[in-house]
Amino acid sequence: MTKISTDKLLISSDFYSVQGEGITSGIPSYFIRLGICNLTCGASRKMLNQIIKDKLLEDGEIFEGDLVTEGKATWTCDSISQWAFRGEDKDFQYLIDRWKEQGIYEDVKNGTIHLIWTGGEPTIPKHQEAIVNFFRYWYSQETQDNNTRHLLTPYHEIETNGTVYIDEPLFECLTQINCSPKLSNSGMTAKQRIIPEAIKRIMEHSNYQFKFVISTEDDVREMFEDFIVPFNIPLKNVVCMPGMDTQEEYHERTRFVLEMAKKYKFRGMSRLHISAWDKTLNV
Repeated sequence: MTKISTDKLLISSDFYSVQGEGITSGIPSYFIRLGICNLTCGASRKMLNQIIKDKLLEDGEIFEGDLVTEGKATWTCDSISQWAFRGEDKDFQYLIDRWKEQGIYEDVKNGTIHLIWTGGEPTIPKHQEAIVNFFRYWYSQETQDNNTRHLLTPYHEIETNGTVYIDEPLFECLTQINCSPKLSNSGMTAKQRIIPEAIKRIMEHSNYQFKFVISTEDDVREMFEDFIVPFNIPLKNVVCMPGMDTQEEYHERTRFVLEMAKKYKFRGMSRLHISAWDKTLNV
């Protein structure tokens, strides 16, 4: 079992790209993917543990989950090959140096380039502590360097599955919360994927969205029954995207989501990164 340190970041990958999902689609963003997740969408924990042990995947390969094969899920997490098979503790200075090397440090500082904390699951408690400690380190470095802490205004998005309560230190640092609750099409049980206190906590934030992956109209009905109605989630905060992972499916699946958006009045969107880069990760 990988241990998470709170004085380093367990980073599986980090890269400069463009946000491809949700209400900030199209905005240049720097993704920080942290290792480990508490869910295994499309895969059983037993199968995932076996594959990790045997190291059967090539770097960047998308895992075709056994729950999909068994008919218990309709899609597989597209980042399993990243958060499950990779991950290295990085000093806090690592990210700052990376941004400076790529010539994007000032844009990250002022929020022109968004920071996307993703995974895996970045709200796992020790990840929360590590992210907050990184913020404190970064801010202290700025203050020491040139006394311009007031000019440090990054835009922090976090991608979460909504099953872990976000504690105050991290909560107050976040500019935007992108919650992707899992439906039964993930293969996860209701007990695993619906955590009321975590969902309600997200709705306390001033800027949040709930992003759902839908493949059928039954998924839409389930979304309303399990989340939107019980938690009284405003439709203006609901985004739906198609369950797909190839360019061949892009137009038909996007059209399906938009038709559902017309019928059920949520915001329908697609997945720009698949349109541009197909299955390729970290671009």
